[in-house]
Amino acid sequence: MKVMIAYDGSRNAKLALAQTVSLFRCNAPTLILVGVAENPGDATDANEELFQQEYEELKAALKEGADFAHQEGFEVDWVLAEGDARKMLLHATQKHQPDVLVIARHSSKPDGGIIAQSLSYFVDELDYMTFGKVSSFLARRVECPLLILPSP
Repeated sequence: MKVMIAYDGSRNAKLALAQTVSLFRCNAPTLILVGVAENPGDATDANEELFQQEYEELKAALKEGADFAHQEGFEVDWVLAEGDARKMLLHATQKHQPDVLVIARHSSKPDGGIIAQSLSYFVDELDYMTFGKVSSFLARRVECPLLILPSP
């Protein structure tokens, strides 16, 4: 069994990896972590430096996630792609043929102020009715089961 996880090193991605390890432990799958570094809009030197920094940070996050899963007893591989996250994740599923693709639901924590909390509650309600651009794209196009994990 192969389980592919969209992984960017964020809090939600780390939680999704931990949940995946817990959910699928008895199946002993191979985990494939996929990170996507999105290309900058223009090719200025400043953007290239920012892209290289993002690329290296994502590579380190993938290695860290793979190390965690390996310590938990899983066989792990990771892929670092460049481009549009939606298309690169779709391409990765077509290339690696996972039995399931796991993604974390995108969210952000409020900063604690009453206005931020009110806006966060409103956005959370909208989140329950809609998906983000990546999950919506994949839900319509991916050819394997898609598991979208909420953040606690």
